[in-house]
Amino acid sequence: MVNGVDFEKLLHESVKIHGHLCPGQVLGVKMSMLGLERVGIEDPKGRDRKSIIVFVEMDRCATDAIQSITGCSLGHRTMKFMDYGKMAATFVNLSTGKAVRVVAKEAAKEKAKEYFPGIGDKYRCQLEAYKVMLDEELFYSEEVEVHIPRQDMPGRPLSRVPCENCGEHVQDMREIYREGKVSCKHCAGGGYYTPFNEECKVQISKFS
Repeated sequence: MVNGVDFEKLLHESVKIHGHLCPGQVLGVKMSMLGLERVGIEDPKGRDRKSIIVFVEMDRCATDAIQSITGCSLGHRTMKFMDYGKMAATFVNLSTGKAVRVVAKEAAKEKAKEYFPGIGDKYRCQLEAYKVMLDEELFYSEEVEVHIPRQDMPGRPLSRVPCENCGEHVQDMREIYREGKVSCKHCAGGGYYTPFNEECKVQISKFS
């Protein structure tokens, strides 16, 4: 239970936010309940809300469930997205320093068939089975150490500087210093987008 609320109610609230019920939602809710319990967080959205940060390792359904249960979010800087592609999350109690990483077991997918052998659809089978499977069948967890730099903590930005190339401002010490110049990550060569200019139009027209 989280703050006196049982699994079924937590799952219902999570599904309302996520939009549909799926195995990932069940895993995310149970993962959150286990992680919070292990780090000693009882009321993540109330009295403990300033004591928790969660690192999620996937951008899948379970992440929405974790946000729903913990109240952590990117906007509050209490959820950190680590793009590892793993069904895992680390729960950190800032007050005590205790951190626990919870990982979904791959074997749970096969184990689910033992619970509901009559359900042919594997996703439906996993959905129903995950609801009743024990935590030790679904996850393994380990206590870990997590160092969180002060520029990654919640609160006001520690810095805000302009990129000398594009002029856009960069917050929280994300700028890059190269050859005596201050650059944003995009201008330093790490951009995910390309400005749509005349040169781009020419390149696109070659393949259209």
